[in-house]
Amino acid sequence: MTDTTGDKPLWDHSAAELAAGIRDKSFSATEVAEAFLARVEETNPALNALVDIRPDDALAQAAGADAAVAAGEDLPPLHGVPVATKINTSQRGYASSHGVPAWAGAVAEEDAVCVAALRRAGATLMGRSNSPAFAVRWFTGNDLHGRTLNPWHPDHTPGGSSGGAAAAVAAGMVPVAQGNDIGGSVRFPAYCCGAVGLRPTMGLVSGVEPRGTVEFDSPLSFQTMAVHGPLGWTVDDVRLGLHAMVTPDLTDPVGLPVRPPLGEPGRVKVAIVRDAGVTKPHPAVNAAVDDAARWLGEAGHDVEEVELPLLGEAARLWSLLLYQELKTMMSEIEQFGDDAVRVSLASSFAAAAETWGEHPTLTDYIRGYARRGTLISRLQQYLGRDRLLLTPVAAEPPFEQDADLAGDARVSELLAAQWPMQAVPVLGFPAISVPTGIRDGLPSGVQLIGGRFQEDLLLHVATAIEDRAPRTRPSLPRAQTG
Repeated sequence: MTDTTGDKPLWDHSAAELAAGIRDKSFSATEVAEAFLARVEETNPALNALVDIRPDDALAQAAGADAAVAAGEDLPPLHGVPVATKINTSQRGYASSHGVPAWAGAVAEEDAVCVAALRRAGATLMGRSNSPAFAVRWFTGNDLHGRTLNPWHPDHTPGGSSGGAAAAVAAGMVPVAQGNDIGGSVRFPAYCCGAVGLRPTMGLVSGVEPRGTVEFDSPLSFQTMAVHGPLGWTVDDVRLGLHAMVTPDLTDPVGLPVRPPLGEPGRVKVAIVRDAGVTKPHPAVNAAVDDAARWLGEAGHDVEEVELPLLGEAARLWSLLLYQELKTMMSEIEQFGDDAVRVSLASSFAAAAETWGEHPTLTDYIRGYARRGTLISRLQQYLGRDRLLLTPVAAEPPFEQDADLAGDARVSELLAAQWPMQAVPVLGFPAISVPTGIRDGLPSGVQLIGGRFQEDLLLHVATAIEDRAPRTRPSLPRAQTG
């Protein structure tokens, strides 16, 4: 199906184009839903990005959106736009399975706060995106739903834990997807699949699950590091997704009644940080940073290369604070998790022990959180209101599939390569992963880190990169018909 003004298929439209077309009646929400459902049917069998797809439900939502247009109602920003939600986030009438077979029947009675926000914004909820069990790997697969493949190369990870979301966006199954991020789970999958992924400032988007679900006393690292955020094919998709998902919610332990500004900033200072003293970037990663730096200079921004070892220190703290708390949850992971998550975490704990020892003490843990506060203050002082950091997304290109199951030595390399992913959650700052093109058949990209509540600055500078970077969709095998 194509639109009425050109030959671009509806599934290849941005969220903003779709919302505008539905609003001005260039096409209907039902036509949009049908086009995306056809795209899912065509591409999802090869990728296994979306699970629990219910066409009748999506079409019923779209029909309701069309009725609102016909009635002349005020239309919200994502009216009729297809969006996917993740299997570890509650959506009314769908299982919050976390990829765990024993929880396949854990059907939510209500939406999580961020999903309810997407629904209020008019989104047509199109399906659930796959993730690893318990969402604690940089790879996507589980015993309940199987493995998700990277749409560019099946031998490489689509990222994790929001790998299904990123693969679905890259393949054109949805223009926007909800994900969550405690160690790169939005930004890294976006990087691996050639999409855009935004991790908002801590407290902007509520992570509160609905009443009636099993009560979970969230560890401190989850409260201070885990956020929900949007993935999209374009920066504008992510901008719309963010402003739909922002949910001032004081029932969230870190929720804040604020919204990021919408304005377009002017000239920005960009500080390049390549390795933070952790590990040297791969040549392809260096080339992506070089490209982005050049493009930002062409766009009129002030670009300089700096050393900022506090990011490396923050990354090392991540492996102390998060993993020590994950160890307290291992009885449940051992009982319900799959072999992959157990093996991956065992090697991850071994890698962290190289820095913190086999048995970090309570004093180490307390001092780690104390140091975190100092690093937050130092970084905010450095960034101010007009400076961003340009870093790799990871120090390696997208990893080979199941690299975290290849033994402790390889996992130690992965942990080091992910320092740009780990530093940001510890500090609670916003960051965005932006594509820079394709190298050796795999997506490349960079990360931008901004001061707290400076999402407008991130989106503004990310657009300057996007405007200059070559973009193309992956070539996907078509599902057999007939």
